[in-house]
Amino acid sequence: MKRTAAALALICAATLTLGACSDSSVQDTAGQAGGGGEIDPLAPLEGVELTFWTAQSTLNAADQVIDAFEEATGARVTTEAIPDLYEQNVPTRLAAGDRPDLMFWQPSVSTLPFIQPARNLLPLDDEPWVDDLGPTERSLGVVDGTRYAAVVTSPAMLGVYYNKDVFRQAGVSEDELPDSYDELLQLAHTVQDATGVPAFYEVGGDRWPLQWQVQVQLTDLPDEWWDGLNRNEESWTDPVVVDAITRYQDEVLGAGLAQEDYRTGTFTGQAEAIWEGTAAMALNVTSFQSQLQAQHSTEEIDETVGWFPVANSDARGLYSPDQTNGVVAFATGDEQRQRAARQFLAFWLGPDYPDFIADRRIPSVQPAVPNPDGMPGTARAQVAALPEAHGVFQARAIVAPELHVGLADLIYGEKTPEEVAAFVENQFDDIARAQGADGF
Repeated sequence: MKRTAAALALICAATLTLGACSDSSVQDTAGQAGGGGEIDPLAPLEGVELTFWTAQSTLNAADQVIDAFEEATGARVTTEAIPDLYEQNVPTRLAAGDRPDLMFWQPSVSTLPFIQPARNLLPLDDEPWVDDLGPTERSLGVVDGTRYAAVVTSPAMLGVYYNKDVFRQAGVSEDELPDSYDELLQLAHTVQDATGVPAFYEVGGDRWPLQWQVQVQLTDLPDEWWDGLNRNEESWTDPVVVDAITRYQDEVLGAGLAQEDYRTGTFTGQAEAIWEGTAAMALNVTSFQSQLQAQHSTEEIDETVGWFPVANSDARGLYSPDQTNGVVAFATGDEQRQRAARQFLAFWLGPDYPDFIADRRIPSVQPAVPNPDGMPGTARAQVAALPEAHGVFQARAIVAPELHVGLADLIYGEKTPEEVAAFVENQFDDIARAQGADGF
């Protein structure tokens, strides 16, 4: 059974402290080893061996850069897949005294603290690639004013994927795409009434995508509200949050705008439904895009699927940091390996970066490095929307509670919207308190 986010944070807060304190040499190194002189990304590293941790689902995500780095420098980089759940098992391994040299980790203010960066990671403020990042990417990977993560891929973009043929059957053109959540729901009725195809495919089986319909509705909350939330002066039980949950329950699910099996729908099934036109739209992040690109050519995607951004009261998307956006380097106490880890990051975001993004057909995080050829139109649309995008709550709140778990209970009638909000608030408070956040 999956542990709750609150239980995970409590475990992290206790065990990581014990693990970090058990090795004073590593603790003393962290916070001091971010510099160490200029880094030549191509310097010889014969005989140096580095370890790189990744989730099982992203085991091959860094293969291109690892192969190129080994060929260029003579170093050896061994990749180890940490069993799922990655965000739970990594802190457990760290608490037991294991440390990689490098690791994929979500560079958000809500997830980066789980691995106690001030104790365990190399600061990266002065690395040669920092100033090359785009403004949104530069805002990620920082905790308490110190950079601890290299941002190697753009944050996922949340928006609406749609089947172009279904929209054509409904008589909807690109000039009629919605400019708000109200208009999105109006469009959903228009498409479903005209075609008989369910407007949305919802993923109750895998649960995590349930949060997106609610997240889109929270984009009018001002920065001051999020700042207050992070100081324990605002609450997830705010009427705005409860109303967003209620609206999802009543105006999407209750109004029949989702497929019949929305309680058991899967992420894979969502991609198949949009591709085949058995559902018109899906709100999801770039992992949906990755699913499409793994199975279909750019030409096929451009012919079949479109994408547009939408928020509560404007036509802006939402950016959402994920695990493969960030890479962290550990303070292992071994100066040679620490410098080699920094060199690996300088190589990744330096001479190899154009080849890395071309290999994966993904957007560039560096404005000076063009996006690769061959990206589908859906991906190009997300790149265009990123500079003006809102942040999802994982990028704005100091803790990312499991809204999707509460919504899964909602769709089975086990929680009311008010109870979902209270569940989220309780998790948020527990984790913030376990992490020692001010005000909790």
